[in-house]
Amino acid sequence: MKRVGILGGTFDPPHIGHLIIANEILQDLKLDEVRFMPNQDPPHKEKTAGITGHDRIKMLTLAISGQPAFSIEGIEMERPGRSYTYDTMVLLKKREPDTDFYFIIGADMIEYLPKWRNIDQLVRLVRFVGVNRPAYSHQTKYPVQFVEIPEIHISSSLIRERLQKNRSVKYLIPDAVWEYIKEHHLYGT
Repeated sequence: MKRVGILGGTFDPPHIGHLIIANEILQDLKLDEVRFMPNQDPPHKEKTAGITGHDRIKMLTLAISGQPAFSIEGIEMERPGRSYTYDTMVLLKKREPDTDFYFIIGADMIEYLPKWRNIDQLVRLVRFVGVNRPAYSHQTKYPVQFVEIPEIHISSSLIRERLQKNRSVKYLIPDAVWEYIKEHHLYGT
């Protein structure tokens, strides 16, 4: 069986925290690959004005270049409407029945699991892998394999705030992502 990690998110923009999480899980669980899966329309977040799905995919492509075990899973970007993990994983399991999927979530999402659509069916489709995030608990009644990763206090919202205040994001996002943001005047740059 192929072992594939799925790291979902808005990646608005992608940052080194995303890359560290993916790399730690890839190594720790000895996965064959980790796919970054950008959401089309996440049920728990608002979209950033002016940032298109194309921009997010392009930035993600730039962020993961050079790591052959990383790729982009575009299934949620191909479907209109809200991106519910259950619906996505049903489609992925149909498409790849011989793959074990490891769905990677931060401790913030571990706390949110009881609110996920069809969570009781979803835990039969995927293996949840939780990673630590500052100020969140990883306690849950659902089966989540916890992997300790280096704590990085970086979020996409922090990156956007810094950019709007004209503050440096050097070392917080890959250089190629920064160049793309500047070239396309994203996030108020």
